[in-house]
Amino acid sequence: MPKPKMGQPVGEIKPGTMKRFIKYLMDHYKGRLILVTICIILAAVGSSLSNVFMQQIIDKVVVPGLKSGMGPVQAQFTQIVITMITVYILGAAAAAVYTQIMAGVTQGTLKLLRDEMFTAMEKLPIKYFDTHAHGDIMSTYTNDVDAIRQMIGQSIPSLFQAALSVTVIILMMLRYSLWMTLVVFAVVFLMFRVTKRLGKESSTYMMRQQKSLAKEEGFIEEMMKGQKVVKVFTHEEESKITFDQLNEQLFKDSARANAAGNVLMPILGNIGNIEYVLLALIGGLLVYFGATNISLTGVHPITLGIIVSFLGMSRQLSQTIGQMSSQVPVISMALAGASRVFTLIDEKPEEDEGYVTLVNVLKGENGEFIETDHNTEMWAWKRMTPGYPEPQYIEVKGDVRMEDVDFGYTPEKQVLHDVSLFAKPGQKIAFVGATGAGKTTITNLINRFYDISDGKIRYDGINIQHIRKPDLRHSLGIVLQDVNLFTGTVMDNIRYGRLDATDEECIEAAKLANADDFITRLPDGYDTMLSGNGSQLSQGQRQLISIARAAVADPPVMILDEATSSIDTRTEALVQRGMDNLMKGRTVFVIAHRLSTVRNSDAIMVLDQGRIIERGDHDELMKQKGTYYQLYTGAFELE
Repeated sequence: MPKPKMGQPVGEIKPGTMKRFIKYLMDHYKGRLILVTICIILAAVGSSLSNVFMQQIIDKVVVPGLKSGMGPVQAQFTQIVITMITVYILGAAAAAVYTQIMAGVTQGTLKLLRDEMFTAMEKLPIKYFDTHAHGDIMSTYTNDVDAIRQMIGQSIPSLFQAALSVTVIILMMLRYSLWMTLVVFAVVFLMFRVTKRLGKESSTYMMRQQKSLAKEEGFIEEMMKGQKVVKVFTHEEESKITFDQLNEQLFKDSARANAAGNVLMPILGNIGNIEYVLLALIGGLLVYFGATNISLTGVHPITLGIIVSFLGMSRQLSQTIGQMSSQVPVISMALAGASRVFTLIDEKPEEDEGYVTLVNVLKGENGEFIETDHNTEMWAWKRMTPGYPEPQYIEVKGDVRMEDVDFGYTPEKQVLHDVSLFAKPGQKIAFVGATGAGKTTITNLINRFYDISDGKIRYDGINIQHIRKPDLRHSLGIVLQDVNLFTGTVMDNIRYGRLDATDEECIEAAKLANADDFITRLPDGYDTMLSGNGSQLSQGQRQLISIARAAVADPPVMILDEATSSIDTRTEALVQRGMDNLMKGRTVFVIAHRLSTVRNSDAIMVLDQGRIIERGDHDELMKQKGTYYQLYTGAFELE
């Protein structure tokens, strides 16, 4: 099976990510975003007019007041102040409104993205999780989503408001003086060149930082899961060395990203200071010599108010451009995260071309099947044949057959070669062979975790590719060597096998699995909370709960994948009795390393390098004195 690669490439920003992201926002929050846009415009205009009021006060109040006294200009001063206060209040109110709206839009968008990611992830084939590091997937839910949060809640509104402010400021500059505005344009052009270069470098390192962070988180997640193995083999120091290497790379990438991003603001600030001094000198000379200037409103004299206002607008323009530039690496990192999020959402879901479904049925007076919507403990395959309006019902018996099956996890390497076998209803079929022989692969093909390359697999005479995957898997019960228990009560974990099972049915399943005795001795019995994959239980107890979970599902076919290989002999006897109860009346496929557990199988398949080299029951294979005989007597080891 393909192994996931730790820290596989996170991926760059895909073309069109920003366009898609804006469309995503508009599709869900168009009305709110229009209101936010109006509020941002008001806030941007309000924050940009302070210098206009300064010019008005100097030229219409201060200078005339120095010449004729404050009395004649008192009314005009009051009017300017009232207008200024009104504009500031409207701007502040607009900013407060859009900030509150964007908080809701931000959290709502993150919720939608997480919902879509999880929904898409649940539809992915097992192959995806076998070939992608789990830490990388988790990083998409955490780091990438958090980067998107910063972009929606902070960067986009700030960038939009800054762009509007720049537009308003430039228009006001053109209104006052064309020549001084050209000086500003030259400086702004220089700022944008610096921003483009340093911003590109910062964005590159920001994306590298995201990749390094995903690698480190993937390694941490792997180490947390494998702590027992790490300690058993005393690999603490080696793990620390590997972590230090990953952490060092994250440090380097983060340092470079932040260095490139942080140096931008001081450089732009100093360029703005130089511009400020240059404009002050030019403006002072223009006022001193009584020069006139050309603007959008015509030819007019350069006044002290215009120079002071222009200097203020110049400083505000430099600061605003600096704020815009500081958002560039943040947005780049967020777009890299959005690209990863959309990549997960766009992953090709597990294909399901099946049309045969599993239904509950009752038998009528004439032996015909009658479909029902309640549990009757009798199942049938419902097949709708094209051209026939009436469905065909086929009783679920558990007859499974493989015919000339070939399979490879990759086209270059075949794992199974020409495998043929059959399991009649109620039979117990065992698979024996060394690790890598293909035992688990066969069961993965029966439940269609993977699809075969060639051949046929039939279930009650139906090609399993014609059966809907959820219905196929609903008819199969699986007990694995590695038990997964979920956070919740013991009852919840048993009910996981069939969500509509009653408490009584769950308790009966536990009794069938020989789990009721130890469950009733737990502190809260069936209501005992489990966490950490049932860490407070022994391996055997966890296995018994998994058997109870399979029992409550009551499937016609069971797959037992080395279910007793990791528990002690005494516990194995208890678990084995539970499994024996579970297997009664069902077709069962067993994978076991302990050959004593498969002696009573109806047929034993001995596999070697993807081929069935021997088949028969225990006595027949012992008489042949072939591979099984040598394995059973200890002449060969399974490994």
